[in-house]
Amino acid sequence: MTTKERYEGVLAIFEKKMPSAETELNYSNPFELLVAVILSAQCTDKRVNLVTPKLFETYPDANALAAASVDAVFGLIRSISYPNNKAKHLIGMANLLISEFKGVVPSETIQLQKLPGVGRKTANVISSVIFNMPTMAVDTHVFRVSARIGLTRNAKTPLATEKQLMKHIPKSKVHIAHHWLILHGRYTCTARNPKCETCELVAFCKYFKTNGLKLN
Repeated sequence: MTTKERYEGVLAIFEKKMPSAETELNYSNPFELLVAVILSAQCTDKRVNLVTPKLFETYPDANALAAASVDAVFGLIRSISYPNNKAKHLIGMANLLISEFKGVVPSETIQLQKLPGVGRKTANVISSVIFNMPTMAVDTHVFRVSARIGLTRNAKTPLATEKQLMKHIPKSKVHIAHHWLILHGRYTCTARNPKCETCELVAFCKYFKTNGLKLN
């Protein structure tokens, strides 16, 4: 099977199975998504969604969050991983968003990465989800799933994975392919005990072929 055939087959199945795939983080505007994605680092979307309603109610925009104290924000996100660091990042992000971007979330990844708490992955999520730009955010799910299926080869870093995926996925599908890979990793191609018996990608999956898995 050629790389082209594998990509075409996998993307066709994803498109049929999840035509409207989107982030599972709850948000109502770009600022809220930016906050939610910063909180989601090394934390589940489910946990973030439990915390953000009160956080958004208390700090509905960059101006409100910029004026907050670290202790106050910490109190609202204490159940999130690394709450102290993230509280500082959120306040720093809000301040820079005001001083450099007039409170408007920028669309370019280079600009987004200037904000505290925003690395390449977070910047790519915002550019993709909010602005439908062809950016591929590589989290643990995307990294694992891409390698298992065989979409990437010998990609040792998230950046290497990103570059290989971007080379083969049509630009028009990059923003939704990000969600396809995440959701597939979250619910089917799990880190432990991947659910190969219910997976529709087995015909194109290198992991399935290599491990000689047999379906009942």
